[in-house]
Amino acid sequence: MTETFPLAGRTVRRVGFGAMQLPGPGVMGPPRDRDEALRVLRRAVERGVNHIDTAQFYGPEVSNELIREALHPYAADLAIVSKVGVRRDESGAWLPAQTPAELRADVEENLRTLGVDHLTAVNLRRMDEYADGSDDVALEDQVAELAALRDEGKIGGVGLSTVSGADLSAARAITEIVCVQNPFSLVDQKDSDVLDSCTEAGIAYVPYFPLGSAFPHLPKVTDQPVVTALAARRGVPAARVGLAWLLARADNVLLIPGTSSVAHLEENMATADFELTEEELAELAAAA
Repeated sequence: MTETFPLAGRTVRRVGFGAMQLPGPGVMGPPRDRDEALRVLRRAVERGVNHIDTAQFYGPEVSNELIREALHPYAADLAIVSKVGVRRDESGAWLPAQTPAELRADVEENLRTLGVDHLTAVNLRRMDEYADGSDDVALEDQVAELAALRDEGKIGGVGLSTVSGADLSAARAITEIVCVQNPFSLVDQKDSDVLDSCTEAGIAYVPYFPLGSAFPHLPKVTDQPVVTALAARRGVPAARVGLAWLLARADNVLLIPGTSSVAHLEENMATADFELTEEELAELAAAA
């Protein structure tokens, strides 16, 4: 299993860190334990993480401000990736901010709160599922705006999030795409075609919901009998099996498990040193 993969001109370790769980409940407001959140970030970097995924709308601003307090000035090899296309209202609702002007403004806010003049990559988080059809923004216009920000030196690469295979093809016709963030896990492999396209093209694929959806009524990887049995045999948490399966799925898969606990961080980081055998992968494939 490869340990690193290229991302926007950098080489990052395949187990990174996602900052979404650092703010308070509902990804809103300050963390339950600010000191622990700062320790998590510092320990992640100590453990070799050089790829952190964040967003201005996590908190909002909370994740970025914690990252800056914990890690600035940043290590030269640290890749910070953000996403744009979303805003939050006072109730915590996730609302579209999809126009090119809004995307540009959000990139600028990320730069300000993180205390940098350049981001490794920025993902366009498409939100078609929230649109009523009357104010859709053309993907071509959005990607062109991010490409302009890249050409201005403010971001290193253009990424996409929550997109179809057709969206990926359309975006690649406009400019280079360096990463895709879509939901993907052992129990949700509907995005296999997009992952395979990324693998073929050498594009980093960063699965969110890597252990199944966060919604309570949908299946979880850690609840699957084959996963729990395998984990018990190997003496590891069930989550490690699900994350290791993703790393084995393709060399371009980058993980960004998030947590607000140092103990949980250590569990996640151990995934980098844990490999499933061919027999175990076949067992998981048969069950899936």
